[in-house]
Amino acid sequence: MRRTPAPPSALPRSGRRARWVTTVLAVLALLAGTVLTVSGTAAAAPQAPQAPQAWTPKPAPMTTPWTGQVPVDNPLPEYPRPQLTRPDWANLNGIWDFAVTAADAGRPATFTERIRVPFVAESALSGIQRRITQNDKLWYKRAFTVPSNWNGRRVQLNFGASDWRTTVWVNDRQAGATHSGGYDSFSYDITDLLNGGTNTVVVSVWDPTQTGGQAVGKQRINDVTPHPGGGIFYTAASGIWQTVWLEPTAAAHIARLDMVPDLTGNRLEVTVRGAGTGGHQARVTVSSGGTTVGTATGPVGGEFTVPVPNAHRWTPDDPFLYDVKAELLSGGTAVDSVGSYTGMRSIGLARVGGLLRPVLNGEFVFQTGTLDQGYWPDGIYTAPTDAALRHDLQKHKDLGFNMVRKHIKVEPQRWFYWADRLGLLVWQDMPAMDTRTPDSAARTQWEAEYDRIIDQHRSSPSLVMWVNQNEGWGQYDQARIASEVKAYDPSRLVNNMSGVNCCGAVDGGNGDVVDHHVYVGPGTTVPSATRAAVLGEFGGLGFKVAGHEWYPGGGFSYEDQPDLAHLNNRFVGLLDGIREVRMPRGLSASVYTEITDVENEANGLLTYDRQVVKVDEARVRAANRALIDASRSSAAPVTLPTGQYRSLRVTTPGYTDRYVRHQDGAAFTAVVTGGSDALLKNDATWRIVPGLADSGCYSFESRNYPGEYLRHREYRVYKEGGSGDLFRADATFCPVRGANGGVRLSAYNFPEQYLRHYNAELWLATPGGTHTWDNPALFTEDTTWAVEAPWAP
Repeated sequence: MRRTPAPPSALPRSGRRARWVTTVLAVLALLAGTVLTVSGTAAAAPQAPQAPQAWTPKPAPMTTPWTGQVPVDNPLPEYPRPQLTRPDWANLNGIWDFAVTAADAGRPATFTERIRVPFVAESALSGIQRRITQNDKLWYKRAFTVPSNWNGRRVQLNFGASDWRTTVWVNDRQAGATHSGGYDSFSYDITDLLNGGTNTVVVSVWDPTQTGGQAVGKQRINDVTPHPGGGIFYTAASGIWQTVWLEPTAAAHIARLDMVPDLTGNRLEVTVRGAGTGGHQARVTVSSGGTTVGTATGPVGGEFTVPVPNAHRWTPDDPFLYDVKAELLSGGTAVDSVGSYTGMRSIGLARVGGLLRPVLNGEFVFQTGTLDQGYWPDGIYTAPTDAALRHDLQKHKDLGFNMVRKHIKVEPQRWFYWADRLGLLVWQDMPAMDTRTPDSAARTQWEAEYDRIIDQHRSSPSLVMWVNQNEGWGQYDQARIASEVKAYDPSRLVNNMSGVNCCGAVDGGNGDVVDHHVYVGPGTTVPSATRAAVLGEFGGLGFKVAGHEWYPGGGFSYEDQPDLAHLNNRFVGLLDGIREVRMPRGLSASVYTEITDVENEANGLLTYDRQVVKVDEARVRAANRALIDASRSSAAPVTLPTGQYRSLRVTTPGYTDRYVRHQDGAAFTAVVTGGSDALLKNDATWRIVPGLADSGCYSFESRNYPGEYLRHREYRVYKEGGSGDLFRADATFCPVRGANGGVRLSAYNFPEQYLRHYNAELWLATPGGTHTWDNPALFTEDTTWAVEAPWAP
């Protein structure tokens, strides 16, 4: 893994200065399959040409609102690279000729099928919908013409992404080197391969999925139609899965624009990277609403700064973006120009109230988000339309989240554009290799691809953290990789391992956060002296919506909910537990599993087809808003008098003469008055001591049985003595501010569960739980206690 950003590969320099135009009409013709001879590729035996089949889509196992809106000939027509734009381009998405051969075969003599690019062969939207294995090689072919008003410019052939090993030929000549990587974009200068008329491009892709050593994320070779099983792994996505397009450039042109905001200096640090740029300079202009904010000129390939005085800061609540224009100068003349945008924001760590926290623009704001897998029942890895791509991010905003963790997949650059524009903090996972320990070749490939992914997304203001590895899948050299990623992109936080407490993961011990996975959670993750505490996964509350299941009856979750009322109460209870208990004790971020169902996972807040929002949007939004707002406030924590005896009184109307007491080892409530006997008064008196598991919380020691404490065990609460970590955690309660000066007592190790009286017995009760003692009637009142003078001083 490199330690300094590297420029893209140099491209051929021949050609005259570009002539810019504002619009272009590209003639995108389709050719029937024909026999082509390619140097270095074994040719099939001669046979009569066979025309490809007419293209038709396959029926999707579930239809999203956008399934029927995908154009046949021009799907995903939007410009695919919003942070490096040019006015002239030609989209090559649409119907291509297609064939599948053995993995070691040469180009087929005929292409007898047709596929809709950029949808993977396993998907319904591709029109193929077939299982692809490591024994297969995919072949694509189409014709194109280059518009005449591109004459004199270089022609670039761009691929948003293709999984996994991709080779490209134009007019029977290979275009550059074979590309290995499933999640990064790549390009070829094909100018010298063009014939001046109708051109043919052929693409081969080999994708071994989990049988290879490369990054695969959650892809597994399974049946492409709904089936039982699959667990947390899903249908593979082989071949081209992002937009393919042509673009004219000058011989000397800009290839990448790296931008890092510097809020302290009120400036934007920029590096303009290019091809064929010897002797050129770069000029970058930042503007807002058509008014220039700052401009500067500097060396190509070297960092320089552009002033951005009184910078309007980017935040999730106010995702303000500046327009950016970068020009390549020869003397004083611009020979290339690209459009872009930036957001002025900073991300880092700081001590807030004595606890290490991530800070956005110097301020702590709790990051509440979901796990976003990025799968679609119709397109698998590829959203059917740009509106669909935007939709899931918009639903995060509608539900009040301010963050999203993109889980071991890297989305097209337009996804980042929508995150930037809508205002969502992004945790970007590097897609995992298979769960086995990788060999040296796999490690080299994985690190090189990670570098390219960082390069391609390093200018997105929404992206605030790189997540290197997940739950030990394919883990190795965790500390080294975290250090090198931090050196490669010091402007962002780095997570060396999400889920260091899970599944055999080994914590590298470094990076900016310590990240736990707790199902259902939220657990007890706390910061260290050097790392903030985050909950990289929690939740997994499941509810299957009839008529909206991928495989009816086959869904699973981490905790099934009997109905939507329980789902809403349980989920909001988890968010409230984070706000009331875990956030004040150092938790700084949480990632709920998950935004949508995915195949047989039924954990989503939305169904897999995006047709149903399962939760009450207004209620969830209010809970998230309360959590975010609480992180910005400086409300004093609730404290109790330690070393003193107190009694706990019920505050539920009609029961306010009852107190917590123990009897025969169990905890109850009972009426206590001045006339009660001495034994009852002693049983209803407790000494408050610092929490046995956490001195920031409290434990309640029996007045007449010193060394025995209130302790929960399988939900019921007892008076018991004991030792060990489990006992200490079970005997520790964290106070939460209640109504009218009362206190609610949350279980230290189950923060969403509260001490409650029910039928005179003491239980740990869960909002939205399914036990009788979880009854929602009078839940808040029954879990609120008055801490009063002791009956037995």
